[in-house]
Amino acid sequence: MTGARAETGSDHPDPRSNPRSLFLMLSVCNFVIGMGAFAPIGMLEPMAGALGSPVTAVAGLLTVYSIAYAASSPILVALTGRIGRRRVLTAGLALFTLAMALSALAPGIALLYPARVVAAAGAGMVTPVSLAIAAALAPPDRRGQALSLVFLGLTLSQVAGVPVGSWLAYTYGWRSVFGLVALMALPCLWLVWTRVPAGLRFSPVTLRDLGGVLRNPVALITVGFTVVFLAGIYMVYTYLPPLLSQTMGYGRDGVSLTLLIFGLGAPLGNMLGGRMADRLGPGRSLILICIAEILCLPLFALLPLPGALLLGFVFVWSLVGWCFSPSQQLRLVSLAPPLAPVLMSLHAASIYVGIAAGSGLGAMVLESAGLMALGPAAAVVALAALGVLILSDRAARRGVGAAQGRRP
Repeated sequence: MTGARAETGSDHPDPRSNPRSLFLMLSVCNFVIGMGAFAPIGMLEPMAGALGSPVTAVAGLLTVYSIAYAASSPILVALTGRIGRRRVLTAGLALFTLAMALSALAPGIALLYPARVVAAAGAGMVTPVSLAIAAALAPPDRRGQALSLVFLGLTLSQVAGVPVGSWLAYTYGWRSVFGLVALMALPCLWLVWTRVPAGLRFSPVTLRDLGGVLRNPVALITVGFTVVFLAGIYMVYTYLPPLLSQTMGYGRDGVSLTLLIFGLGAPLGNMLGGRMADRLGPGRSLILICIAEILCLPLFALLPLPGALLLGFVFVWSLVGWCFSPSQQLRLVSLAPPLAPVLMSLHAASIYVGIAAGSGLGAMVLESAGLMALGPAAAVVALAALGVLILSDRAARRGVGAAQGRRP
């Protein structure tokens, strides 16, 4: 078990004896985190109507969450590096639960913004620490699958969380969604406190470690691959509804079905990616994934397509895209195993940066060249991601690893 130790008492079983059950529990926690993060995507209009605010103001809640997560997660993980993992996970979940409850009770949009910042801070401790636990406790030949299992909850939240949240918001009001997430988080708090061993610790990381990683060019470019790769996907995904509406003539039902098919590809791709990472290695897996994305994305310029062909294509596109996460996580852990918590927090933060960057780039392409240019432009970004991948791997092989950021 690299960079970790388990000091367990008699009331807590050693997690190494049955790590899969612990990973499943952490996956459930990440599902709740993901639902709180992504559910607002499907309820922007009912929230705007009920709050009397423009849709753009409500959409800003998503941007604030992403920025707060990216800014706070690496710092909070470093500050809590010497604290037992059970306490850190519990504190993060408690902050997240409190923020969801405050959101459900918020009298107006003014309180929702700081509540989203608090929610992002809590989530920014839970996801990276849970991934670091999986990386530390899993056998080396199963580490990719362990990471994909813990991350599965976050991908499943996009399949179930977004459509369920949307349906609840339109039927019972947007407050019911935040209230439900808060209620779902309560048993997660109990599970973490009773199932994660009290003495589970890792080699402590500090702000000095975070600073060392941020000063290391190989670590930064390796983390940057996440940003560039996801930016290519979200350049199209963010604007998929209007693209389908204008090219396929789809309305609410057609768009919803296509988004559901995309969502179904996410958890399946995540699990497939874990197996690829273990069998092929993270570098080879990511090269194949990038090439597949480069080939898939330009096909959006061929719309309209027969309905069945379109749905099959969207499913394959999603499946391939979400294969990337386990391999990327494994690459980061391999850079410097003792710094896995910091690297996982940077990876989780870079996911949200990539989403925001892709949406922004897509808007620029939309304004300058129109909807049909989104796919080809995204393919160029995917090609850039392949370049970043090759560059970072070559630098790592030359021995300029992220471990140099580790203090002696």
